[in-house]
Amino acid sequence: MTRTIAFPGLMMHRPLLLKEFAERAETVFAGQEVVGYRGGRRVTRTLAETVERARRLASSLSRLGIGVGDRVATFGWNTLEHLELYIAVPAMGAVLHPVNIRVHEDDIRYIIRHAGDRIVFVDDSLSARLPRVEGVEHEVVMGGGSRDGALDYEELIAAGDPSFVFPEIPEDSAAAMCYTSGTTGAPKCVVYSHRSTVLHTLLQSLPDLYGLRESDVILPVVPMFHANAWGLPYAALMVGARLVLPGENLAPEDVARTIAAERVTFAAAVTTIWHGVAQLADLPDLSSLREVVAGGAPVGEALLRRLDELGVPVIQGFGMTEVNPLLSVGRPPARLEAGSAEWTSARLSQGRPMPLVGVRVDESVGGELMLAGNTVASAYYDAPEQSAERFTGDGWMRTGDIVTVDGDGLLRLLDRTKDLVKSGGEWISSVELENAIMSHPGVLEATVVAAPDERWGERPCAFVVPRAGAGLTAEALREHLAGRVAKWWIPELVEFVPEIAKTSVGKFDKKVLRVRAERLTGGRD
Repeated sequence: MTRTIAFPGLMMHRPLLLKEFAERAETVFAGQEVVGYRGGRRVTRTLAETVERARRLASSLSRLGIGVGDRVATFGWNTLEHLELYIAVPAMGAVLHPVNIRVHEDDIRYIIRHAGDRIVFVDDSLSARLPRVEGVEHEVVMGGGSRDGALDYEELIAAGDPSFVFPEIPEDSAAAMCYTSGTTGAPKCVVYSHRSTVLHTLLQSLPDLYGLRESDVILPVVPMFHANAWGLPYAALMVGARLVLPGENLAPEDVARTIAAERVTFAAAVTTIWHGVAQLADLPDLSSLREVVAGGAPVGEALLRRLDELGVPVIQGFGMTEVNPLLSVGRPPARLEAGSAEWTSARLSQGRPMPLVGVRVDESVGGELMLAGNTVASAYYDAPEQSAERFTGDGWMRTGDIVTVDGDGLLRLLDRTKDLVKSGGEWISSVELENAIMSHPGVLEATVVAAPDERWGERPCAFVVPRAGAGLTAEALREHLAGRVAKWWIPELVEFVPEIAKTSVGKFDKKVLRVRAERLTGGRD
């Protein structure tokens, strides 16, 4: 609908494009270092060199027939080459599509076909995992090595024009495509625009969100194939921070060593990574850290306490692929006294939503969070049925998250709509029960799913990883829960496991665990 402007502002209107970050970086921050790890090698480049290589890459892609709107898939680790693709592809008007390297081969085929990718860039070390997909016109191998019929990445760079000019395109043009992890069905595709990603980059860098700055050394442990690495590559480019890309070195001990060696100030990873770091027997010097972000799963009180003891300042990040992907971080309001119980509680919350995002809560379905704004998806790509279920006619997105919002505007995640346990007609929050279980000093990790029950409909089933030597029993765990949760929340089914099944992006795989809980139904520990 066209609206007449009664009294127009007299300001220029230039499209918000990701190329603006690259063009600024190669001049204002030309000498800033970017560090990349590949296998056992450490390679450094300046931002000026990085953007020049991105221009060369865009030029070579153009000669291969890739143009505005064409989809370019990547299948790789967090590397210098992947960063160059992050810059070159959207800056030339094509659409970046990072493919999750950890999903099943059938899902990879589906995702590449569904996206309509014309070319795929693959790390040499991952070549064996990438299936051949009909419709893909070119494959390019990064990092050396070869693949039958594939082009070589460095040869494309060498042949490209370092003066390639990034075009002007409409700001609502697609910049990137990211698929959800598919834990509740086929993966769904979210298409980020240049406008949404530029706004997201600006917003996430605000002081009360990530607070990023030129003096930072940023380590995105979260993969570049997972929701654009939570936006950190573009944020680092925008503020001119030193960026450290860890490659395939993602084990907790590798992450800790990289932080110490590179004097990282800001790092982001899924909560399970920080669980692993917290359990390292020989922790290197992490004193350079001013903050780490944990996301993908709630940060429990026990982990928060342990990281505090280690001097690792952690905040909880909350978001989803559909919001570009950050929505909020669990930063306490300024009015609260540091160290107080209320302050600690606020740290365990999901925080306040970033500016320009509208929030409402649908109490008719138990308190479901709904969102609207310039960094929020309006539909899924080529998925009308899923879009109809998730997006309302009046322009809101249903998140599937059950939340409360307090007087400070802090979101508190109670559960996912699909993860709530309905026992005897009453709801049990799996998140609250998980946090209570993980507050036991003998628990390393825990998650809760619903198990069918003849009498109550459903009962909670807890999967628990005990700490080595803790001698934890189910009865001791139930005693610990008494007084911390309602008596009828305490699970009869407690399954001790050496590890908990996780999804391709490090979240607990509750789809798999529900099947296992169903098999356990009727038995007791």
